[in-house]
Amino acid sequence: MAAAPKNSVPTGVQNVSAQQVLGRITLVTGKEEFLNERAVTSVRRAVMAFDSEAEFSEALASTLTASSLEEMSAPSLFSSTRCAVVRGLEDLPDDLYDRVLAYAAAPVEDVALVLMHGGGSKGSGLLNKLRKAATVTEVKAAEVKYASGFQEFARSEFAALGARVAPEAAEFLVAAVGQDLRSLAAAAHQLVSDFPGESIGMDVVKRYFGGRAEAKSFAVADAVMVGNTDAAIEELRWALDGGTPGVLVTSALAGAVRAVAKFLGTSSRGAREADLARDLGVPPWKVKSIRSQARGWDDVQISAALRAVAAADADIKGAGYDAHYTLERLVLTLTELRRGSR
Repeated sequence: MAAAPKNSVPTGVQNVSAQQVLGRITLVTGKEEFLNERAVTSVRRAVMAFDSEAEFSEALASTLTASSLEEMSAPSLFSSTRCAVVRGLEDLPDDLYDRVLAYAAAPVEDVALVLMHGGGSKGSGLLNKLRKAATVTEVKAAEVKYASGFQEFARSEFAALGARVAPEAAEFLVAAVGQDLRSLAAAAHQLVSDFPGESIGMDVVKRYFGGRAEAKSFAVADAVMVGNTDAAIEELRWALDGGTPGVLVTSALAGAVRAVAKFLGTSSRGAREADLARDLGVPPWKVKSIRSQARGWDDVQISAALRAVAAADADIKGAGYDAHYTLERLVLTLTELRRGSR
């Protein structure tokens, strides 16, 4: 089988072909466990689709010896096709480095070898040499740390399933489901399955996941920042009646107020959205929303809003007596500030 061209598979890819894995090494790197396991599952599925009687094996790198490594990466006595997974490559004994590199130089045609490295600097010398090999395909499963990263992951999930999702719908989905990749992937799959061929918008995501606590807090903050008192109070009462912790509401409000404060404080308000997004630390599509909200705020009002949120947060966390009263007072204070009624 001719070797597939050297490439790097993005984290959103869920399906690979046998040509991409047999006679090659799939190098899985990073700390994101869900993405690591997805990569391994993709390789296994490709091998199984190619040969339903293929042999599968796994081992920890720390337990390997020269003979066991050779056995794993050699053609099987019982099947013409084999898939072998080595976990924890960072713990591979030093005396096996040359053997792994020698195999990478001439992999067995009917073997799909997966090497998994959990991230970090340990074993980086071996990683760097493997990356240079034409027979190695790297799947990067870097740890997702920021809200924008989870939103990007959600969008990639929809794209991998052949669907489009509105940027604001992806943001709301992350707020509703939380920062768990497995849950986000499942949510995207559910929405695409229920609405095949359709673009997934905010209305659909809210219908399915709008009852989540984080999403309710998100809705309160949106209404507050545009000065819609009635809607904000309604969303707040619905959130609290549904069991949303008060700290989630103050957190959402704090994030929204800080975003507008940053916008008002930047000297590049008229810059392109991509440049302004970089300055504000938000995705480009979010700039439009922040710019719209900021039209009703000035420096004095936003400073007062920041102080009000900080005081309410302290009350919610123990300095006050009635969380419901504190939050309603905060919502009224912020919407009054937004309308300029100081």
